[in-house]
Amino acid sequence: MSPRRSYDQYCSTARALDAVGDRWTLLIVRELLAGPRRYTDLHADLPGVSTDVLASRLKDMERDGLTTRRRLPPPGAAFVYELTAHGRDLLPVLQALGDWGAPALAERRPTDAVRAHWFALPLLRSLDGEGLVEVQLDEGEFHLWLGGAADGRVYGDGAAPGEPDARLELDGDTCTALSRGFLTLHQAVLDGRIEVSGEGTLAKSLRGE
Repeated sequence: MSPRRSYDQYCSTARALDAVGDRWTLLIVRELLAGPRRYTDLHADLPGVSTDVLASRLKDMERDGLTTRRRLPPPGAAFVYELTAHGRDLLPVLQALGDWGAPALAERRPTDAVRAHWFALPLLRSLDGEGLVEVQLDEGEFHLWLGGAADGRVYGDGAAPGEPDARLELDGDTCTALSRGFLTLHQAVLDGRIEVSGEGTLAKSLRGE
C-alpha cells in the first residue's frame, strides 16, 4: 500500500481531499453507493481505470476508513467491497458535485461511456417520498430507494429486488433535464415524457394525483 499523501494543511477541505482527492476515488464511491460490489464489477463500470490503479485506490480507501472488504458466504465465496458509514456520508458531496458538473452534460460526446445507473444519483434528488422505484431508460434500468434502504444503499443497477412501489419510464435527456432543474417531474408527466406506473401511494404522488 502506498504511503498516504497529504497537503499538510490545517484545513478541513484539505483534510477531506487527502482522503478523496485522488482520481477515481469519488467515482468508486458512486459505484459503491449501490451496495457491495466485486472487483470485476467495479472495473467493468469504471471504463478507463487500469487494474493497478483500481486496486491501489481500493486499498487506500480501506486504509482511510471509507470501505471494507469481505468475503461472501458460499456458494458465492467472492470478495466484495462496500462503503462504511463514513464512506456513505459522501452521498451529499457527490450530489453537490453532480449539480455543479451538470451544465457540462449539454451534449454527449461520441467518446463518452454511459451506464444507466449513472443517472441514479441526479434523479434521486428530483423525487420526493419514500419507497422503492424502478427506472427504465433507453440505456438500461436501475432502481432507487427513496429515503434509503435499511442497509444504507440508495440505488442499485438492474431491476428492483422485489415489487417496486412505482415504475418510471423515461429517456436520458429527460432525466438530465430533471436533474438540472430545467424540468419538474410534474411537467414531465403532463408532457408525456415520463410514464409512472403503480397504484400505491408513492406512484400516485409521483403522478401528482
